[in-house]
Amino acid sequence: MEHGLSFLPDAEHHGLPAPEYFRTLLDLSKLADQAGLSHVKITEHYLRAYGGYCPSPLAFLASVASVTTRVRLMTGCVLPVFHHPLRLASEAAMVDALSGGRLDVGFARAYLPYEFEAFGVAMDGSRERFTATVDAVLRLWTEEKVTVDTPYFRFAEATALPRPVQSPHPPTWIAAVRSRSSFAWAGEQGHGLLVTPALTPLEEMADHIAVYRESFAQAGHPEGRGSRVLASLPLYVGRDDREAFATADPLLAHYLRVWAESTDAWTTTVSSDYRGYTGMSRAIRAMTPESFRTLGGAVVGGPHRVADRIRHIADILDVDGFLWQVDFGAVSGAVARAGVERFCTDVLPELPGPAQPGGRRTSPAEA
Repeated sequence: MEHGLSFLPDAEHHGLPAPEYFRTLLDLSKLADQAGLSHVKITEHYLRAYGGYCPSPLAFLASVASVTTRVRLMTGCVLPVFHHPLRLASEAAMVDALSGGRLDVGFARAYLPYEFEAFGVAMDGSRERFTATVDAVLRLWTEEKVTVDTPYFRFAEATALPRPVQSPHPPTWIAAVRSRSSFAWAGEQGHGLLVTPALTPLEEMADHIAVYRESFAQAGHPEGRGSRVLASLPLYVGRDDREAFATADPLLAHYLRVWAESTDAWTTTVSSDYRGYTGMSRAIRAMTPESFRTLGGAVVGGPHRVADRIRHIADILDVDGFLWQVDFGAVSGAVARAGVERFCTDVLPELPGPAQPGGRRTSPAEA
């Protein structure tokens, strides 16, 4: 069972300035590296408080690469419909080189209507644009003199530079949320799977993950290349349950408010490529911090409660690991670091997972 950190900014610029936010993230990334965590992941979004501080995951991960040596760096995710594949393939390979081959590339379909509008990209038909871009990126990583002609972009005999350090290319992941066909496609294509079971009941998400694993197995991928699933959830570990709830609930309330505001456009937006998204903000506004942390969407508590909750969720979902969202609520750096330190020292020893040489984990104090 792997455990890493996931970042999804929800800061408003008048409340938490961007330089302070990124100082916190780089500090947490160094902590993850020292503690032997698996990944640092960050998500691409634009324009609003929900994700708007990270328009370029690759730029952020290049900074993380400069202050770490072991932890893997993951885009979680980039949004291919807003990128030309030649630029995306080349910039990702550059970060792979800068990090010494530590990059994982997660791709996601954008889903916020105001982002599509700002970029002048139609939501209808965006699924095909997404798959065409991902396919082109993979070809540019693995082939030379690539020629592609699609309704969205075209180029001839292009050889992307630099070439990826990892062979045949950085590990790839697909974020899937609701559609069973998306889970099946990720498995058929041989990608890893990223899930965020926030609005989806755990049992339903487990069914979707099973679809992914079955599709992966049936696709006949090369021997030794197995399916992989990582789940992202908000996490805060307090000294005890009372302190954890008192600290995290206001932060969860902030996160839910910002998330709901970003999805308000779905109150009236309808797209054939996004069935089931209309009315999303109503579902988010119906959640409270208490319901969010009791129904599986967030993991909050003292060390023993958190360890029990993680084991419970892992058993239901059948995942290979978690990427814990620890920056929710525009949290202060001191509070975020304290929660991550308690997770590493007090929770990880209670969970199954890879140990450091000598049969034990490395604590932040020992690193």
